[in-house]
Amino acid sequence: MSKGITKRSEDYSQWYIDVVLKAELADYSPVKGCMVIRPNGYGIWERIQRNLDQMFKETGHVNAYFPMFIPESFMKKEAEHVEGFAPECAVVTHGGGKKLEEPLFIRPTSETIIWSTYKNWINSYRDLPILINQWANVCRWEMRTRLFLRTTEFLWQEGHTAHATFEDAEEEAFKMIQVYRRFAEEYMAMPVHVGKKTESEKFAGALHTYCIEAMMQDGKALQAGTSHHLGENFAKAFDVKFQDSDKELKYVYATSWGVSTRLVGGMIMTHSDDKGLVTPPRLAPLPVVIVPIYRNEEERSLVVNKAREITQEWDPLFFKIDDRDQYKPGFKFNEWELKGIPVRLEIGPRDVQQNAVVAVRRDTGEKKTLPVDGLLECMKQLLDDIQRNLYETARKRMDDATYTVDSYDEYKQRIEKGGFFRVFLDHRNPEVENILQHDTKSTIRCIPFDAPEEHGPCMITGKPCSYRVIAAQSY
Repeated sequence: MSKGITKRSEDYSQWYIDVVLKAELADYSPVKGCMVIRPNGYGIWERIQRNLDQMFKETGHVNAYFPMFIPESFMKKEAEHVEGFAPECAVVTHGGGKKLEEPLFIRPTSETIIWSTYKNWINSYRDLPILINQWANVCRWEMRTRLFLRTTEFLWQEGHTAHATFEDAEEEAFKMIQVYRRFAEEYMAMPVHVGKKTESEKFAGALHTYCIEAMMQDGKALQAGTSHHLGENFAKAFDVKFQDSDKELKYVYATSWGVSTRLVGGMIMTHSDDKGLVTPPRLAPLPVVIVPIYRNEEERSLVVNKAREITQEWDPLFFKIDDRDQYKPGFKFNEWELKGIPVRLEIGPRDVQQNAVVAVRRDTGEKKTLPVDGLLECMKQLLDDIQRNLYETARKRMDDATYTVDSYDEYKQRIEKGGFFRVFLDHRNPEVENILQHDTKSTIRCIPFDAPEEHGPCMITGKPCSYRVIAAQSY
């Protein structure tokens, strides 16, 4: 099986596309900028969705669904919001063969349609909080697209909550970015920086935005999740008030938060290698593949029956026996390696005699002979080891490529090679960010929550700063 994957060292961007296509995660669509998510890719998204959904429900959230069509008048009610999204919007002007009385926006995000509905649901402080999440598709008319990372249509979840006080909304926004951090690190094995976006980088219509930023293998940043404190902006736009316990009418405070199929792209670029996809076990739709090795029908019957005997009480979603006769074992080894299966088990006639199997780790390639007795528990332990190793490897890579720099000249020289840079920048001055982006194609990724108090001059203006920010080039 010819993999046809470009080496990362030769062309990282092409390597990424090769992995997506060759591992059969997604394909290009006849509609420019859109993608077809193939079963291998959608299986990973289902695992993301299932685990995140559980985390949301554990924090008191419930799921609902709102229309994908948003009246133009709704979009115009929150000025900053519509200004931020207008260039990316797709608009329906005709339906049923007739021109619509009012154009309909295909949802770029759902704040407006949801808050027009919340107005009907909220009257009293007793109606609060509302903690709703939605799994949906979104349309943003991107000019430069890349499979999973940036497409015109993509899948995501968007939480939209309503609260009685600023403090309650702030607690929610902070809580949900920590949920995303935990998911990224514990399930995706992807270490992240957690922090606050600058005014220039925050969500359109928000008071402030929190984010998680991950480092890809080429040293570029990927914004992997965001949580927004929207204040009273959308409540005022849609006149959503409630009678508080003190009998006064007050505006409701809001948050929104979301992640998308971009996480699949982040997973690929965090862990995969020149052989193909590497999938963290906790996100793998198929953790274990068993490849029987035989030369004739008698051996085939022996090893396949043994494989079935071993797995008789295993969860059928945990494993697959690849007993296809039309392919040789070497082809199967390459195929499952390319598709990122965490563990491959090989079993031949000699293994049957020894009541053993050969386990091959996808992350390190290490081979080990294991006894059949207690194999399931051994597999679970091995998968945990792989999950841990992937996180530790990615953590070390991020730590090793995180630099502290004080000189703007040094920063400009080093930024092209990638990495996260801890620097002094006057993040409250939009002109500083404009200069940074113009000169280096980099941005302030976040103001880290864990940034210690540290005084120094902005490396562009010289203005005193009291802590460092994280700057990087990004996807």
